[in-house]
Amino acid sequence: MFEKVLIANRGEIALRIHRACREMGIRTVAVHSTADNDAMHVRLADEAVCIGPPSAKDSYLNKAAILSAATITGADAIHPGYGFLSENADFAAMVEEHGFVFIGPSPDHIRMMGDKITAKQAAKGAGIPCVPGSEGALDTDQTALDCAEAIGYPVLIKATAGGGGKGMKVARTPEELREAWRLARNEAKAAFGNPDVYMEKYLGHPRHIEMQVLADNYGAVVHLGERDCSLQRRHQKVLEEAPSPALTPEQRAQIGETTRVAIAKLGYRNAGTIEYLYENGQFYFIEMNTRLQVEHPVTESITGIDLVREQIRIAAGAPLGYEQKDITFQGHAIECRVNAEDPQTFAPSPGRITGYHAPGGLGVRVDSGLYAGYRIPPHYDSMIAKLIVSGNTRAETLMRLKRALGEYVIDGVKTTLPLHNRLVGDEDFQNGDYDIHWLEKFVAQHS
Repeated sequence: MFEKVLIANRGEIALRIHRACREMGIRTVAVHSTADNDAMHVRLADEAVCIGPPSAKDSYLNKAAILSAATITGADAIHPGYGFLSENADFAAMVEEHGFVFIGPSPDHIRMMGDKITAKQAAKGAGIPCVPGSEGALDTDQTALDCAEAIGYPVLIKATAGGGGKGMKVARTPEELREAWRLARNEAKAAFGNPDVYMEKYLGHPRHIEMQVLADNYGAVVHLGERDCSLQRRHQKVLEEAPSPALTPEQRAQIGETTRVAIAKLGYRNAGTIEYLYENGQFYFIEMNTRLQVEHPVTESITGIDLVREQIRIAAGAPLGYEQKDITFQGHAIECRVNAEDPQTFAPSPGRITGYHAPGGLGVRVDSGLYAGYRIPPHYDSMIAKLIVSGNTRAETLMRLKRALGEYVIDGVKTTLPLHNRLVGDEDFQNGDYDIHWLEKFVAQHS
């Protein structure tokens, strides 16, 4: 097992990784920007190294600085968390080339799944169902028009290197498609440095269902069930739950086994997530995330498996030690992402926390680095906490979530806690009757 792990991230996920390491008897190294001098993960780590100024490109995205920090502290391995360099194949390769262990999949798998076209080809080859669409990049608007005619409108143009909704446009007519193709390419180039786009059939009312997998270095693979991530605003997830209220046990077992077999065929290792659109009983591959997910706690809540611990064990060469038949699902769990944003306009709201009280009690977990007096910097993602609640049933979990939200106090900045309070009181959400477009309409009605 590793003696020392460098955590190449910040905020709640850096603290989450630190806690797993501490429970495994592993020393930790926190890297941080000058804006995060007082961050909780920096305070708690065994060692801390400042790697640059506030700008992410000069600190958390600075590969050389992170590798230098690993060298001078004598770290054995680097955990990238999520975001930043977690799905950067070049960084993963550099980590290995410098003699450290990258706690994640191989650089080849990161690279394969980082491009939407090669990912779709790999998924299709491994037996995963895919949304009808183009076989490759759409180099001209005429190519896009020909493809749309073949699969039928409406269609969705997506950046091959995209994420978070950037470089994504819907077109319902040939005229709209010409404009969508042009705008998506410009947006993709500006956001990712790569203008390539591809096309998929646009589904009207799908749910966003993702399957969590773990794979060791010896061919063993298990799936840990699904998460329903359909509550999204501008393609950003707001609330996730497991299991999905939309799936039957038979559907869960079917897509779980399809995913597990596919991951084994790909020779993948460590933690990963296959994301699907689900509509009218059919699953369609969207992408694979080759890292830990923000919403991993809901899976931990219903399986009892510590995903970060498993990531570290697998990276250290340990076998899974269990099979699919050993995985059981108990109860229900919901995660609310709490952002430092105006709950009406969603404008960022950085600043000093003047008062803080986290909810507690049976089945309540808060992943956050907040404390009274902490100043939220304006330089990074606005998510500041995750409230995870679990219970024996979905109904029990919803009642517990209402209670926990009522206890949660974050003073000094605006947060999205009022949005979550409105959500849990809505009849459609209580009935599990929603799709990926539902939240946008809900927000518009309450603005």
